[in-house]
Amino acid sequence: MSSFPSSSNYTRTDLACEAGRPETEHKEEILYPLPHREGIHILRCREADGHRYITVSCGRITLLGDRMLSALGRLIGKELRALAAALLGNPPNADTRILVAGLGNPDMTADAIGPFTVRRLTATRHLKCHDAAAYTALGCSELSATAPGVLGQTGIESGELVKGAVAHVRPHLLIAIDALAARSCARLASTIQISDGGISPGAGVGNNRMAMDKETMGCPVIGVGIPTVVNSSTLVYDALAQGGMSEQISSGLKDILENGKSFFVSPKDADEITELSSRLLAGAIDHAFGIGEL
Repeated sequence: MSSFPSSSNYTRTDLACEAGRPETEHKEEILYPLPHREGIHILRCREADGHRYITVSCGRITLLGDRMLSALGRLIGKELRALAAALLGNPPNADTRILVAGLGNPDMTADAIGPFTVRRLTATRHLKCHDAAAYTALGCSELSATAPGVLGQTGIESGELVKGAVAHVRPHLLIAIDALAARSCARLASTIQISDGGISPGAGVGNNRMAMDKETMGCPVIGVGIPTVVNSSTLVYDALAQGGMSEQISSGLKDILENGKSFFVSPKDADEITELSSRLLAGAIDHAFGIGEL
């Protein structure tokens, strides 16, 4: 996703719901009640940039359990399918080509949601060529996936590799999955963001790369992400704010906070978060366009 600067110079976020930007068209909130839990909250809105953002707040993913994780996956799958239908002009069908790009570094736990999701997906594009009868019987869309890695591993921008895959596959829709940066610790592993504005890999950690959107890719792009890291400066700022001291920050402390922008932290259970998040998103995509259960 694109990074949204906050009211402070040393806090930033990938989440539209944390950026405090005004809605220009509509705002729709839905609460799915769950037994013994706060429920799943879905916020749909169109922001000032004209793009649609869907924010799913579900509580800590690691506390959901298999049954609730599966139910959440189906809900996210419905949201993805509805957004895809809006972008394509009709619901996805057997003739619809979907390409999923799992962005991030598979060797860095907090950044591995994209590649791990791709590993779990049920690809179907090859079936259409090699077993047309089986493909027709499945009733799914033509789903393919790629995990381009990161610039430091390949020497090639992930956006360039994805653009090459787009040129070959010619998808009607690209879904880009990435780990996000949040402003609030409460959002870590507790929020799923979906947007029709595409994605800017690394934006939330100040490492901007080639954007993946309709303009650069030549097809509609849905960005999907889950926050796994928070800026260390944000942690300090929020602690001061909670103590009522945010207006008393000295110039010296401001300099320290500015210099700490490159330092990001993730929860101690980051490995479990990445595993469950990728399982959740792969299941959601399978339910939306293909086959398979979580």
